[in-house]
Amino acid sequence: MRPRIENADGVDHYRIHRGGGWHDAVDGRRLPVEDPSTGRVWASIPRCGAQDVAEAVDAAYRAATQGPWATARPSERGRWLRRLGDAMAADVDRLTPLESRDNGKRLVEVRAQFADLPEYFYYFAGLADKFEGRVIPIDRPETFNFTQWEPCGVVGAITAWNSPLALLAWKIAPALAAGNTVVVKPSEHASVSTLELMHTFEAVGLPPGVLNVVTGLGAEAGDALVTDPGVARISFTGSVGVGRRIAARAGEHLKRVTLELGGKSAHLVFPDADLEQAVRGIVAGIFVSNGQSCVAGSRLLVHDSLHDTLVGRLLAAIEGLRFGAAADPAAQVGPIANRPQFERLQRHLEQALADGARCVAGGRAVAAADGGRWFAPTVLVDVTPRMRIAREEVFGPVLAVMRFRDEEEAVALANDSELGLAAGLWTRDLARAVRLSRRLQAGTVYVNTYRGVAPQSPCGGFKHSGWGRENGIEAMREFLQLKSVWVGLGEVPEPYPRT
Repeated sequence: MRPRIENADGVDHYRIHRGGGWHDAVDGRRLPVEDPSTGRVWASIPRCGAQDVAEAVDAAYRAATQGPWATARPSERGRWLRRLGDAMAADVDRLTPLESRDNGKRLVEVRAQFADLPEYFYYFAGLADKFEGRVIPIDRPETFNFTQWEPCGVVGAITAWNSPLALLAWKIAPALAAGNTVVVKPSEHASVSTLELMHTFEAVGLPPGVLNVVTGLGAEAGDALVTDPGVARISFTGSVGVGRRIAARAGEHLKRVTLELGGKSAHLVFPDADLEQAVRGIVAGIFVSNGQSCVAGSRLLVHDSLHDTLVGRLLAAIEGLRFGAAADPAAQVGPIANRPQFERLQRHLEQALADGARCVAGGRAVAAADGGRWFAPTVLVDVTPRMRIAREEVFGPVLAVMRFRDEEEAVALANDSELGLAAGLWTRDLARAVRLSRRLQAGTVYVNTYRGVAPQSPCGGFKHSGWGRENGIEAMREFLQLKSVWVGLGEVPEPYPRT
C-alpha cells in the first residue's frame, strides 16, 4: 500500500505507518493540511486517538522484544542505519518539495538542510557498537561484577513543525543505534514529510514495528503516546509550555524524558567585532527561516558605541527583501508556517509596542493575493529587559535590540532569562571569547558564527530550554540504560550462623 491516496478533489489523503503497513485512523477521522504559501488545503492526515497509538506502541514493543531487531547485534544495527542514510540520500529530491510545501520553509533552505541529514544516520551507525561496559574491581574476590548498556525499549518521538525531518533524524538515528524501536508523532501542522520518509525507508526492509508513525493532535495522539505504559522514554522538541505538560504527564508514569525546548538566544556584539560578519550572523540567526528556529537569535545586545551603526547596517541588510512562495527560488522571505503561529506573531508585536518598544523595520503582515501568510522581518529598539518581547520566545522574524555599557552588563542581560538554549558572541578578542563562553548560561555558545549543527556535536538547553542532549555521543546515552551484573565465583555463605 502507498502512504497516500490521490482523490478526485485534488487532496492527497495520507495514512499512518504501523507495524510495517499503512492504515487509516481507527475511527476514520482526519485533519486538513494547508499550504502556507497559498492557505489552501492540499492534503489530509489521520487524526489518531488512543487506540491508534496503542496499536502502534504494541507493534513497536513486539519488535523490541522478539524477532530480528530484538536479537540483532550492534554491528547489524549499524548496517541498518547506514542503509537508512543511503535511502534518504537517494530520495532527497522527492522529499524536499514535500517538506517545503508542508511547513512553508523555502525550498533552498530545505534542500541545504536535507543534504546533511544522511550523515546523522551514518554517524550513529558508527556508534552502534562503541558503547562498552566495564569490569568493576569490587572488594569481593569471590564475586565478578561488570556493567553493560541496554536499550530502553519503545521510544516515543514527538517532533515540531519547523524542521520535521531534521528533528526526526536527530531522534531516530541514536534511538535505533541504541537498539530501541520508535513511535513517531509529528506536529499536526507538518506531518506529510515524515510519512513520506517512512515510505522511503520501506525499501530498506526494516523489521515490522521498528519504526512507526501516528499523526494527530498533541492533546490526543501526543498525550496517548506519553502515557502509554508500553513506552519507556519520550523525546520531545517543541515549546516550553508543551514541554512542561509532557514532563508532568511522563512524571506520573515515571518515564524518562528528553526535552529540546524554546530559546530566547542573545547575540552580544562588542566594539572590536567584525561588523560585516556580525550583521550576516545576526540576520541568519533571526530572519532566515523567519525566526522559526529553536536557536533563533532573537535578542541583540549591542555596545552603546555601536548601537546606531549596527542597527543601520541591519536595516540596510533586510531592506528590499523579496517575499515569495516557498517554492520560488528567488524568494528571500517565505511564508509563516501556520495560522496559529501567524496570529501569535501579531499579538507579540502589538504587546511590544504597547510596552514601549519602537519598531524601526517591518512590524506588519504582508498581504498576499493567493492567501499565503507572510510577516516582514522586524527590528525593535528601545527594548528593556522587563518587556515581554525581551523575555518570551516569539518564534518569528522579530529582533529585540538592547544596549549595554560593558562586559558585566552584557553578561547580566544575556543571562537574565529563564531560557538558555544558545548565545552568539561577536568579538576579535580571544580572551574575551573564552571568558564569556564560560559565563553565558546557554547549552550552545557560538563565537563569530551562528546556527551551526552537526551530528557529532551535542545540543540542548540550560534552564527552561530543556533536559538532556541531542546529537553526539551524549545523544546515545539518552536512549540507553546501564545494568550492573554480579556473578558469584564461590560458595554462597550461610545466611545465618549455625548453632
